[in-house]
Amino acid sequence: MRIAATILLTAFLCAKTSAQYYLRGEIRDEKGNALSNAKLKLQSTNYIYSSGINGSFGIVSTRETDSIFISLDGFQDLAIKLQAGRYHTIALKMLHSAANLQRNRLVSITRDLNPEERRRKLFSGETYSALVENEFVPARKYPETGFAIHTDKAAYSNIRRFLNMNTTVPPDAVRTEELLNYFNFEASPMARDSIFGFRSYISECPWEPAHQLLFLNVSSRKMDSAAIPPSNLVFLVDVSGSMDMPNRLPLLKASFKLLVNNLRSIDTVSIVVYGGATGVWLGPTSGGDKAKISKAIEEMYPGGSTPGESGIRNAYRLAKSQFIKGGNNRVILATDGDFNVGQSSEAELEKLITMHQESGIYLTCLGVGMGNYKDSKLEVLAKKGNGNFAYLDNEHEAEKVLVKELTQTLYTVADDAYLNIRFNSSLVREYRLIGFDNKAKALADSLNEVEGGEVGPGHSLLVLFELTPVRGSGADSYPTDEPLANISINFRKPAETVRRISEYQVESVFTGFDELPQCYRFATSVSMFASLLKQSKFSNQYGWSDVIDLANESLRKGDYFEEEFLTMVSKAKKIYGKMKRRKKKDE
Repeated sequence: MRIAATILLTAFLCAKTSAQYYLRGEIRDEKGNALSNAKLKLQSTNYIYSSGINGSFGIVSTRETDSIFISLDGFQDLAIKLQAGRYHTIALKMLHSAANLQRNRLVSITRDLNPEERRRKLFSGETYSALVENEFVPARKYPETGFAIHTDKAAYSNIRRFLNMNTTVPPDAVRTEELLNYFNFEASPMARDSIFGFRSYISECPWEPAHQLLFLNVSSRKMDSAAIPPSNLVFLVDVSGSMDMPNRLPLLKASFKLLVNNLRSIDTVSIVVYGGATGVWLGPTSGGDKAKISKAIEEMYPGGSTPGESGIRNAYRLAKSQFIKGGNNRVILATDGDFNVGQSSEAELEKLITMHQESGIYLTCLGVGMGNYKDSKLEVLAKKGNGNFAYLDNEHEAEKVLVKELTQTLYTVADDAYLNIRFNSSLVREYRLIGFDNKAKALADSLNEVEGGEVGPGHSLLVLFELTPVRGSGADSYPTDEPLANISINFRKPAETVRRISEYQVESVFTGFDELPQCYRFATSVSMFASLLKQSKFSNQYGWSDVIDLANESLRKGDYFEEEFLTMVSKAKKIYGKMKRRKKKDE
């Protein structure tokens, strides 16, 4: 009898411990948005699970009531008890720092500009577009303005693609500062211990005799080749079905092979793909093993959907696992930007990438393709991912970005850099920043914060302001020794939290336009070209022939890129001339 009772008790206990309960629910943020890939650690077993695309989860437990520990980058950790038989909706609180990272930031800002006045300029324009062009600002009322420094160049090669297809360019695709970034203008002198060097000129404005141009050249220090740190690179390659065209995956394969040829044995390369095949394509491999890396690149094939979110998470996870302290840790995303599985909207991708901003891992975006190319998505990812953005329309461009300008593309000397300029209102009546136009959404959401940019070594940034002087014209505008403006660049060195400041004083010295160095006259033709493509009201005083004449007179003979620019302007003249004649005929 005692033996029978023991057997029954044992059977009961075994049944009790082997019973299965189902813990169900979903993870959301405070606004009710689903949170995928949140980590859920079950207390009873220490097993780790993840929430799905819609934030949902289902966990089998031997306990009717069990606890889970939830964690997700950018959100507060949470421990909570779950009851089988109930559906739990769990809200995670966003960390303050992450919420701040997600805010829409401005590209440029004029200090103390009245919010109502800014909104009026935003919504009273003749047409509404994603970019709102900078207007003239009275220097006495608003003497200080600022903008993010970045080295993106994607707009230029993208414009070239449109013109080579004999079609007009969408005005929103024209970012003037990126056209100027495309050319490496002469470097400015810099102190031995400084990261930035400055040079400035004040000269005539070719399209408005009563105005003047301020040219501001900001150069970053070049890297000593012996001091270039080891790199931990993760190639994140879109191999979805949309990449099955000659100017997409095949172009990227050729591009990455060019890059691999310049890597060292101290560098590490990994490859993550997403599409029909998703996951780690090549584990961490020494840059010296070029044959193995090239073989893995060549074997990539297109097919399937575009789960970009999954690819990004895998790439950052792999980059973190191989993180080199003091090294160059970077994900290189190559895609047409057409994400269609998982988080795919600009807002969702922005939220995803900001979670990694403080990881010390940079992001370089390489865009390719046409038709479904998503420029806006890649721009958001690059800016929020502490990185840069280029568009590859041909192998020649790939060589420029990944070989000739390798260090500018893949290394960083200054993080979160932005420039402030304060004009002397006794000398300047009005000023207009040419380029660095803000997105309409950012102007509507945020009125006082600029998002800084990342600057590569050896980059030469050229910024133009159109000025209205207080008195006279030419050299007579500045009869005193007062400075025209004071400039400061606020930035951090990579892996540092302390902010640094470089300062420069713009002297009120006038130089005749014909006496300017060649590169500044050529840069003027580039800015005029951009303004015509944008169909800006500030380009009403000149036409395509004026741009061609100025470019032809100022370009360096034998310079491939400057001569190609002249060809692009000539193509644009034909395309827009036909459009104008057709419009007149229709009227």
